[in-house]
Amino acid sequence: MTDPFKQLHDAMEEFSAERDWDQFHSPKNLAMALTVEAAELQECFQWLTEAQSQALDEKQLAAVRDEIADVQLYLVRLAGKLDVDIEAACRAKMEKNAEKYPIDQVKGRAKKYTNFMSDR
Repeated sequence: MTDPFKQLHDAMEEFSAERDWDQFHSPKNLAMALTVEAAELQECFQWLTEAQSQALDEKQLAAVRDEIADVQLYLVRLAGKLDVDIEAACRAKMEKNAEKYPIDQVKGRAKKYTNFMSDR
């Protein structure tokens, strides 16, 4: 795990250990908690128009920041439990996505790669 993620991982390890929560932090439970936090992030935008979602007031933005942090912290904790280097995993996934989504075929299009494959 690279430095910024390692620092977060270590802080989460300490936070969890101080509270004796490690017993609850199985990969399954962390993945489930992550989906709950992602849903709470979605809730911040529920019923907003596109324009409203791009012009959040300070209270709304503070709530979004908190939920983004919760999502990231659960990801860091899950990655730590499974010994996944988040930065390396992200870079590898970006390379895969670059292959799946060639610029000349997807630029300006919002289709999933399986949908534009038939357009070739």
